[in-house]
Amino acid sequence: MISKVGIIGSGVMGQGIAQVFIRNNYETTMIDISEEILENAVKNIDSGKYGFINLVRKNVITEEQENSFMKNLKTSTNYSALNRCDLVIEAVPEILSLKMKVFENIEKNTDDSTIIASNTSGIMISEISRNVKNKSRVIGMHWFNPAPIMKLIELVKTSFTSAETVNLIIELSKKLGKDPAIVKDYPGFFTTNFVQSWISESLRLYEKGIASIDDIDKMARLGFGFPMGPFELMDTIGLDTVKDIGEYLYSETGNEKDMPSYLLKEMVYSGYTGNKNIKMNSKGGWHDIKK
Repeated sequence: MISKVGIIGSGVMGQGIAQVFIRNNYETTMIDISEEILENAVKNIDSGKYGFINLVRKNVITEEQENSFMKNLKTSTNYSALNRCDLVIEAVPEILSLKMKVFENIEKNTDDSTIIASNTSGIMISEISRNVKNKSRVIGMHWFNPAPIMKLIELVKTSFTSAETVNLIIELSKKLGKDPAIVKDYPGFFTTNFVQSWISESLRLYEKGIASIDDIDKMARLGFGFPMGPFELMDTIGLDTVKDIGEYLYSETGNEKDMPSYLLKEMVYSGYTGNKNIKMNSKGGWHDIKK
């Protein structure tokens, strides 16, 4: 049974995942490298775009519920705060060495029965957990942005993940109001490969002058019913993250279509990473390109 949860990383995804857990009355500890970063994350969970204060204003929850939910959240800069957690989710940037280090620290500070999950959108779970001794308790738990709204959780099962671990996370996901789908461990899993193909082709067609950024986004929304177009999605994910994912997939699969375009690289190298708020000094994204 899972009752206490730890989340490593308090960026956009870490905040959203934490909000889902505390709204469902799970005692949740969020860990990051500084108190300042954590204070900002807590503020966003309560008063951000998808925060509890907005839900109170819309009469979705009461002020009493808001206060009760926020009491479920604790923060720390020390991994020792994880010692009573039944599940720990890693939600740090898509850097393999960083994720591996986080997994090692989680293992050192938790019981052998604690489930260790990664929110990675594409790095193989078996690679991230390479140095974890008990691999039966490791699983991928790929959430989607914004985590409080999106229903899907892509569960990534390695060859060593136990049936007990899979079943516990399926049950947990459903209790959180989410709809889990199970995939095998593979670079990019299903969803990231699907989205990367869509994004890469949209970039190529834009670079060929087939259509403008605004019109491509419009056609994706109005023609196919997507909630946002590919360029809007890249701005939300972060152009640097899109670039990193493409480079990782290409390095693992050799598929040239996964290679980031030179225009995407130019944007990232120039500091244009989109609208995400993980980086305090990030600039805007595609719509800053001079017409």
